[in-house]
Amino acid sequence: MKEYTGKTLEEVLHQIADEKGVSADAITYELVDEKKGFLGIGSEVTVRAYCEPDIQEFMKTYLTAYFNNIEMDVAITIENDEGFYRINLDADNNAILIGRNGQTLQAINTVLKTAVSSEFKKRIGVLIDINGYIEDKYEKVCSLAKRVARTVQRTKTDAVLDPMPADERKAIHNALSDMEHIMTQSEGEGNQRRLKIIYAE
Repeated sequence: MKEYTGKTLEEVLHQIADEKGVSADAITYELVDEKKGFLGIGSEVTVRAYCEPDIQEFMKTYLTAYFNNIEMDVAITIENDEGFYRINLDADNNAILIGRNGQTLQAINTVLKTAVSSEFKKRIGVLIDINGYIEDKYEKVCSLAKRVARTVQRTKTDAVLDPMPADERKAIHNALSDMEHIMTQSEGEGNQRRLKIIYAE
C-alpha cells in the first residue's frame, strides 16, 4: 500500500480521491503518523491507503510478473463480484496451468490469495479459473454430494467423501446447506481432509 502525507486527514483523503478518481468514502486507510503542531501550524498526517482498483492492479501486476518469470504468455481478466475477485486465465496451453486434478491452478490461487491479503492487511476472496474449469468442477462435486446426501436422508447413515481441497468442501457445504436433515463437517488433516455428510434429526 502507498503512503500519503498532508496537513489534515481530510486533505489527505481528498488528495488520494483526486489521484485515484474515486470518492473519499471509497478509500480504505490506516493512520501511520500524526503530528499535531502548534495552533495547527506544522501539523502533519500520514496514512497508508488504497481503494478497490488498487487491489485489481496489484493482482494483475503480481500474476503478470509470475507468468513472465516462467516465460509463459497468459491473458488475465479480473472481475470484482462485490469484494470477491474472479480471475480468468487463458494461455496457449491451459492444461499446464490447470495441472493434475487442478492442483497447479489451486496452488496459483493460494499464492495470489496469500500475497494480496498480506499486502492489503485483510482477507480477500480470490477464485482463479481457466475457461470455466473450476466452475465445472464445483458443479460436478456438488452434484455427486447431493446424490450422496439424498442417500444419507433415506438411510439415516452418515457418509464420508473422498479427500478434497478446502474450496471444494466449501462449495459442497453451501450446496447442501438447505437440505433437510443434512449437516456437513470437515475431518482429517492436510491433504487427507474430507467432508462428512451427517444425518441430523
